[in-house]
Amino acid sequence: MNLIQNQTFDAERALYGSRDILVKDCSFAGPADGESAFKECSNVQVEHCYLNLRYPLWHDHGLVIRDSEMTELCRAALWYSDHITIENTKLHGIKALRECSDIVMRGCDIISPEFGWSSKDIEMEDCDADSQYFMMRATDIHFTNVRMKGKYSFQYIEDAVLENCTFDTKDAFWHAKNVTVRNSLVKGEYLAWYCENVTFENCRIVGTQPLCYCKGLRLINCEMEGCDLAFERSEVEASITTPVVSIKNPLHGSHITVPAVGEIIRDIEEGTGTVEIR
Repeated sequence: MNLIQNQTFDAERALYGSRDILVKDCSFAGPADGESAFKECSNVQVEHCYLNLRYPLWHDHGLVIRDSEMTELCRAALWYSDHITIENTKLHGIKALRECSDIVMRGCDIISPEFGWSSKDIEMEDCDADSQYFMMRATDIHFTNVRMKGKYSFQYIEDAVLENCTFDTKDAFWHAKNVTVRNSLVKGEYLAWYCENVTFENCRIVGTQPLCYCKGLRLINCEMEGCDLAFERSEVEASITTPVVSIKNPLHGSHITVPAVGEIIRDIEEGTGTVEIR
């Protein structure tokens, strides 16, 4: 690979179309304020670099980014790219990742509204994320030990496994399909409305009015805290290990086991699902 080291770039498309390059200890910043530094590149490694300009990594194939920083001014950093590994890197610009595929992220710090939209085949491990509308419409997701906070996360996602995670969020997993969440804390209001084939296993679920209008919903050995009006108009099979404030109108065919419930509300004809106290 050709080595580019200890340089500063601020021109438009500074390294446009480059192939087989290792970029180390470089800064992408300056008065020219040029965009799209690495556009249409392939087989690129970026190490210990500072990226402070817009749209640097678009339409790229084969990226490794390590120990680097993308600032708040580095907007929309990675779009339409594939075969990406990002390690120990700060991604602090809005819309940092979109419509990318085959992505591995480890040890990253993400502060980026609208992160991950319409991306697919993404693996994330030991990362922190602060984002709104995080991962919307993404598919084929595997997260391990991810800590995320921010509203409207995981909406419309499909085919995901999320393990040992902490999510402090609101309106999460709306319209999600084919998702499994294991050994995780999920905190926030209005969890997973309108979802389909979603399973929570060994999870702690916190917040008002969770899991309404769901199809194929499963809870396995889960705790629920502060959960009122749960399961409204949902098709659900649930084993819950803690008392629930109230359960409302689980649909016919549902079966919920719980040690105690403050109130069971049945005020529609279809709300005939079984609630078993044991």
